[in-house]
Amino acid sequence: MDEFAEKLIHGRVHVSPKRLGNPGPSDSQKNQILLAANAAPDHGRIVPWRFIEIGQSSRPALGEVFRQCLLDRDQSASPIQLQEAREKALRGPLLLLAIANYADNTNEISKEEKLVSLGCAIQNVLLSAYALGFGSGLSSGKALQSLRLRSLFHLADHEDPICFITIGTVTQNKPSRVRPDLSTYHSVF
Repeated sequence: MDEFAEKLIHGRVHVSPKRLGNPGPSDSQKNQILLAANAAPDHGRIVPWRFIEIGQSSRPALGEVFRQCLLDRDQSASPIQLQEAREKALRGPLLLLAIANYADNTNEISKEEKLVSLGCAIQNVLLSAYALGFGSGLSSGKALQSLRLRSLFHLADHEDPICFITIGTVTQNKPSRVRPDLSTYHSVF
């Protein structure tokens, strides 16, 4: 394997959104990162995914959805927990929502294949950000499955929010996780 590809693939690690700060990608870097998604496998060329960037001015609305979703799940949540839920929307300079689009006029491409395509698009985004010197992390949570979040982003019935992607400059390093040994996930039939 090419040395650059080896370093890119094995050097990229998850960075918690709490550890990502300014500066974030410039507009041209952001475009480069997002254009990497279109190299993902896409059977039928239907682009079964999309990304929504949550701008700084929209972060408070997302934070309020996170706060409300926590209250929906736990009426006894403390003011500190509610504030922490709200603040999750403020982390990292670039925040994207990855959305799976299951619409298919031909009904020939499975939902699973569309999700794989989205996963590849996400990985391309993460690798591109890393190649440009940024850290990145994925986050999810129960709020992703809420009607509140679907409503905020005006998602269609054939769309599902899958995860948030946060990209920025690493402000605090954490020890890398030990990667699994090949024998834990490979066998020969």
